[in-house]
Amino acid sequence: MIKRRCFNFTARGRLLSLGKSTALMGIVNVTPDSFSGDGQLRHKDFISQAVARAAGMVDQGAHIIDIGGESTRPGASVVTAQEEVRRVIPVIASLVAARREVIVSVDTSKALVAKEALIAGAHIVNVVQSHKVSEGLLKLVRSFEAGIVLMHMRGTPRTMQAMSQYQRLVPEIILELERIVKVACSAGLERRQIIIDPGIGFAKSAQDNFMLIRELGRFKSLALPILIGVSRKSFIGKLLDVDPVERLFGSVAAVVASVLEGAHIVRVHDIVQMKQAVSVADAVLSGGT
Repeated sequence: MIKRRCFNFTARGRLLSLGKSTALMGIVNVTPDSFSGDGQLRHKDFISQAVARAAGMVDQGAHIIDIGGESTRPGASVVTAQEEVRRVIPVIASLVAARREVIVSVDTSKALVAKEALIAGAHIVNVVQSHKVSEGLLKLVRSFEAGIVLMHMRGTPRTMQAMSQYQRLVPEIILELERIVKVACSAGLERRQIIIDPGIGFAKSAQDNFMLIRELGRFKSLALPILIGVSRKSFIGKLLDVDPVERLFGSVAAVVASVLEGAHIVRVHDIVQMKQAVSVADAVLSGGT
């Protein structure tokens, strides 16, 4: 357990104070093939369904809503930028119009999707494949004064699990993230706009994921807020031998461990349960104050 550093993260004029308490990022998948079984594209009226899900999460305590239109599970098929735009932009626009208080994030690695999302009112671009992030996408984020999440990954969703060999897991990931952050800053982004994510489940073995959570405090060296995404992921399922919808308790345990090791934001499916869990973890960190 470590003392968590505090940060003021800014995105399009929104200020999010991170560190005194854990922020919740709610997941809204506008896909037909989400590994967690919550893909909203299966609904005929997917826009209203996705917006209703997002609004419900805000009412339950989510600080950020992360909307994605392309599955990044291992082996997932590539979705064109045009199809991704069709899926996520109406949801983002409708959510921003209906709930102006919420911070909206778009989960994409494509510059076209990021541009349309920012025009529609998104505040953050959550770049999963940040090792391949384009200069154009970074300049878009800068021009909108938006926020960005830079996540560690190798390869693509189709190839990443074949690229999970490390000599020194944590130092290598820190070094690769450090390089990505330098690229972002060279493109004009300020550090107050940047969040890092070690990429649980992306080019990592199940054992690597547990090790990353245990060693999360070492990422303090990057001096940036840390986002962690463990909710319902396969390393929990492999340990407990349960399907994604049965991974709530395992996800809670992984989230609490991550918070105690320094995570500032947790990306989750189950807001009510996770809000209770991180509130207790935050109280442990603060000594009950």
